[in-house]
Amino acid sequence: MTRPMSDQHLVARVLEHIDRGTTDLGPDVWREPVANYRSIERFGREIEVLRRTATAFCPSASLPSAGAFLARIAAGTPIVAARGNDGRVRAFVNVCRHRGMQVAAGSGNAKVFVCGYHGWAYGLDGGLSHVPHEHGFPGLDKSCHGLVPLAVTERDGIVYVNQDRSANDADPGGLPPLLSDDQKLLSTNERDTDANWKIVLEGFIEGYHIKATHPESFLPYGFDNLNVVELFGRNSRVTYPFKRIEKQRPLPPAERRAVGYVTYVYQLFPNVLFTVLSSHCQLVVLEPLDVAKTRVITYMLTNGGGDAHAVAEAKRDAGFVGSTGAAEDRAVVAAIQRGIGSGANDYFTFGRFESAIVHFHRELDSALAELE
Repeated sequence: MTRPMSDQHLVARVLEHIDRGTTDLGPDVWREPVANYRSIERFGREIEVLRRTATAFCPSASLPSAGAFLARIAAGTPIVAARGNDGRVRAFVNVCRHRGMQVAAGSGNAKVFVCGYHGWAYGLDGGLSHVPHEHGFPGLDKSCHGLVPLAVTERDGIVYVNQDRSANDADPGGLPPLLSDDQKLLSTNERDTDANWKIVLEGFIEGYHIKATHPESFLPYGFDNLNVVELFGRNSRVTYPFKRIEKQRPLPPAERRAVGYVTYVYQLFPNVLFTVLSSHCQLVVLEPLDVAKTRVITYMLTNGGGDAHAVAEAKRDAGFVGSTGAAEDRAVVAAIQRGIGSGANDYFTFGRFESAIVHFHRELDSALAELE
């Protein structure tokens, strides 16, 4: 499959699963060595995969106008992305070409980036524009000392960055449109989780745990172990239907709609999730800090429009998800990390209900092999 199925086909599959008491099944079982969650050497190679892959850096809505910038660490590299006066988004290694100090922090709006160490200044295009007391650097060619550029692609409301210096672009390839121009950025949140990044990711892309982990939060509104799993390229989409999808049953198939009746979770290979819920969506970036710690960066947006009603509904929806199910998931992944060095398991077993996780590990192994 190259793209996710239509609403009409998706709703039909969900209703068929409800009638039969079934769910999507993958073709095989995967056994992932526990050592792969603990190995420092393996972790370093995974970081290299992240650096060589076009990955989602932020929503376009984080850079709404000329001068808007966002700086953060991505796969261990300080990066700043900024929208230029020409409307184009560019990204650079956030490192001064004089002595290596970062030239931007956090987010905001700027006309130039000025290093806080010695005052070297760079334009929104990354060019070195000013060197204090320039006579002290005889022969300095400013055109050769701009910020180091990275490949960028802005597509369907998301900014993608590729740290591979040989890359000409950062086109992720094979992804459907995910965001639209009218979706408003409501908040950005960062939280450090004491777990390997892959453990955090795995909790997003399977519904086998819903009954045991979320008996009072998500289960009353959804189903126990009923999901549609779609694979496209190195990416996947898991659909979690709400019980209210039954309202779609009497409609003619051509009129059936999924949005508002399901939760979508896209896994954008390798370390990004995009979730579409009832009244809001989230771009979630999992930044590995070390083998046992992950920074979870969440960009929350409205599902459509930025009027007061859409914003209020998005905040209400996000409040429920964040205060209940997300907290339950965080507790689980932290507990897994605490037990990972116990020796109880030589490998984790992912069954046929967890085929999106199987797909992720298979694609990660493939990407790691490509480094060799």
